[in-house]
Amino acid sequence: MDWALFFSALISSTLLPGGSEALLIYRLNEGGHVISLILIATTGNVLGSLITYAIGRAGNEAVHKKWLRISSEQTARAESWFNRYGKASLLLAWLPIVGDPLCLIAGLLRCHLLTFLILVTIGKLCRYSVLALAFV
Repeated sequence: MDWALFFSALISSTLLPGGSEALLIYRLNEGGHVISLILIATTGNVLGSLITYAIGRAGNEAVHKKWLRISSEQTARAESWFNRYGKASLLLAWLPIVGDPLCLIAGLLRCHLLTFLILVTIGKLCRYSVLALAFV
């Protein structure tokens, strides 16, 4: 188990800075097993999104603004995407700027947990897979 990649991916899916993509590419260039590395990165990244979802589910606005540092503009943009495209917008939870707020909004709006996990996992798995295949 590549714990460094796992935790890098987990941190990268929160608002803390992280470089899971760079680490994944590095590990692939070292000769790491492609599928294992993709699954490790995806699992860590989905877990980080689940943490953000849980914070949204808790619904404490002070925590959202202070601890996560999600601005009102980011929250409004994510909520607009969520309302416009529905739960399918969670397929884009990997995107910079709106991805983390989308997970937070999903929690705030009480999106079903299984639906959240399936959609976020599909999006993040596709992102890491495309990235890995581009650099192998």
